[in-house]
Amino acid sequence: MQVGIVSLLPEMFAALSDYGISGRAVTQSLVDLHFVNPRDFTEDRHRTVDDKPYGGGPGMLMKTEPLVAAIRSVRQSLSTEPGQRVHSIYLSPQGRPLTQERVSELAQEAALVLVCGRYQGIDARVIESEIDEEVSLGDFVISGGEMAAMVLLDALIRLQPGALGDEDSALQDSFSEGLLHWPEYTRPANYGGQAVPDVLLSGDHQAIRRWREKQSLGATWLKRPDLLNEIELNAEQEKLLAEFKQEYQTLKGE
Repeated sequence: MQVGIVSLLPEMFAALSDYGISGRAVTQSLVDLHFVNPRDFTEDRHRTVDDKPYGGGPGMLMKTEPLVAAIRSVRQSLSTEPGQRVHSIYLSPQGRPLTQERVSELAQEAALVLVCGRYQGIDARVIESEIDEEVSLGDFVISGGEMAAMVLLDALIRLQPGALGDEDSALQDSFSEGLLHWPEYTRPANYGGQAVPDVLLSGDHQAIRRWREKQSLGATWLKRPDLLNEIELNAEQEKLLAEFKQEYQTLKGE
């Protein structure tokens, strides 16, 4: 996968490109990152990249001409089929909230452009002419699009073939099947008076699978019940969830 990144602070991405799973993926060329800084497309000696908004008010906007030139430059630098427009994403609190389903769809793209805003944002005409999609991490505001772009990139990289040591890991992540992940345990078997559930020590793979699915359904019911409204449970899942609810209510003395 090729990703073009338009940012005034490209050095921030070292946190992603130099460490962990994402760093290994970059080193192994599983993902190629192309950085372009709008400052390199300014024409004044101060390399100005911000300007006042029409109509007044606090804050500044990214200058239109350098930003558009940067977006078009990085788009052209990506290797794609002739005439194919690279999908461009603007990281914005006004965008559609990012989901694992959307990440999975975007991970199939051969190339993407991520545009990181700064200041109060960017000119609406840039969004109209150069941006295909706005993506948000949630209903809150951060100081720039770089951290949001790194979150999206990390999620995309996890789904690239060869990025994870175990290819099944991504398939078991929370939200991969619309549910939260089940509780996990490691050594020691007893810690602080709390023991690992016996079923996980039994070696009975069918029982372990059933326990994990029940706990996944239960965790979703307890923490994110809204997710259950978006998926259709099969008969076994309905039964497992009913068992979990009964066990939970018994434990709580209800």
